[in-house]
Amino acid sequence: MSIIGSTSVGESKQLLAEEVFHHLGRQIIEGTLEAGERIRDVDVAEELHVSRTPVREALQRLERLGMVTMYPSRYTEVTEVTSETIAQSLEFAGYQAAIAARLAVPRISDAQRDHVVRLVAAMHASLEDTATTSDARWAVFSYLGDRSGNAQHRTLMEDASMVLFRNLRDWVVPAKDRARMRDVYIAFAGAVRDGDGDEAERLVRAMYYL
Repeated sequence: MSIIGSTSVGESKQLLAEEVFHHLGRQIIEGTLEAGERIRDVDVAEELHVSRTPVREALQRLERLGMVTMYPSRYTEVTEVTSETIAQSLEFAGYQAAIAARLAVPRISDAQRDHVVRLVAAMHASLEDTATTSDARWAVFSYLGDRSGNAQHRTLMEDASMVLFRNLRDWVVPAKDRARMRDVYIAFAGAVRDGDGDEAERLVRAMYYL
C-alpha cells in the first residue's frame, strides 16, 4: 500500500493533489488499476491518509487527460486504450517530439549531442526488444525537450507525459517497418551530430509516420 502521509499545518493542498495524481497515474500506467476498474475517492483518501478534496482534484486532472471518466456522486472509472486512442497519442507525441528536436538540436553542446546519439542507439536496440520501444523514444525526446529552451513546451510535455506513457506502453514499431526505421534513426543521429534542427525535425516526423 502506498501512503502519502498525514497532512501537516501549512502543507500545500496543491502539493497533495499532485502527489495523489502521480500515485493514481502510476497505478493506471502499471495496470494496477485496469481499464474499466472503478475508483472511489473516499477509498483513495483513506488509503493515502488525505482528505477527499485533493483526491477529487487529482481525478479531475486525470479525466482531462482522458485516463478516467468521472460519474459525479457515484464513482470514477479507468478508461480503455483503444486503437483510436493510440493513433491520436502517436500523432501528438510525434509533433511534440519533432518540436523538441527542432528547438534543442541547434542549441545543445557537443557533449550533449554525443549523449543523444547514445540514446538513439538504445532506440535501435528497442526495435528487437519491443517492450522498451516507448521508453527508449521517451528517453530521447524528454532529454531534448528539457533542453529546448522553451518553458511552455517543457510544461506541456510534463503534463502530457503520463497519458502518453499509458496510451503507448504497448505500442511497437511494426515488423515490416523496422528496417526503414533503422535508417531513420541513423539519419537522425547524423542530424543531431550536425546540429541540423530542420532535418532532425523532419526525421522525427518520419519516426511517427507524420
